Amino acid sequence: MTLDQLPATLDPGYARADALVGPAWLRDHLHDPGIRLVEVDVNAAAYDAGHIDGAVLWSIYADLKDPEYHFVGPGAFEQLVRRSGISRKSTVVFYGYAPAMGLWLMRLFGHRDVRILNCSRQEWERTGGSLTTTRPAARATSYRLPSGPAAIRASLPEVLAGVADPACAILDVRSDAEFRGQAFWPSGGSEPTGRAGHVPSAIHVPVDALHDRAGAYRDAAALREVFAALGRPGSDVARVITYCTIGGRASTAWFALTDLLGRDDVYVYDGSWAEWGRTPTAPVTRT
Repeated sequence: MTLDQLPATLDPGYARADALVGPAWLRDHLHDPGIRLVEVDVNAAAYDAGHIDGAVLWSIYADLKDPEYHFVGPGAFEQLVRRSGISRKSTVVFYGYAPAMGLWLMRLFGHRDVRILNCSRQEWERTGGSLTTTRPAARATSYRLPSGPAAIRASLPEVLAGVADPACAILDVRSDAEFRGQAFWPSGGSEPTGRAGHVPSAIHVPVDALHDRAGAYRDAAALREVFAALGRPGSDVARVITYCTIGGRASTAWFALTDLLGRDDVYVYDGSWAEWGRTPTAPVTRT
């Protein structure tokens, strides 16, 4: 059952009721001039095969990451936002492989009106949504992002400091094979210049546990059970750092913990394993 189909009396209990939009809401508002729709994916394959009408593509490797898997930087990101037709008044709705990465980046630079479509592409179609192969002609804007980076990002030195800090929980949301050191990349592949494994002291919570079979986020009570190892906000854990391989799944966990569960002590290590596992001096544990 998707969010827009839930009975009015059934409250998922999220900290931000407007953080997610259901497929019915998006169908009703798809052509509103204030809505900008963005698909975030690792490449253009899924987008070119069929995307929601009006959506622009943010390719993680082409638009958001440089060849060393670092974030492209605020200047390049601002240009991407402008090319996407996003203005100060835009409500930006993200979907795709890593919608939370797009939302997190917009929040990082001060744009607050951002949402995530709360279903998978398959569920969008099953509930009456359509796809197109026509790329929209987005009118570029002169939008200047409101602020410098917000304090929601963690660096490699900050993760290193957190390894021995009992008040810092380092949350690994990759697959079991990646966590145990059986694979470097989500595809199962190895990395000639890197080591597989996990950050010492990391808590393992695979990101797949956050969603139901329709690709919707589970309700707040279920999410609190998933993240039970972190304790409640205000407990001994005063800081949570999430990581994955390139930041997409880490942003998903960040979104669930902040927007849906109301924590304000969560940070994304966006360099994630692509940086950590390729840094010779970073400690690696394999189990």
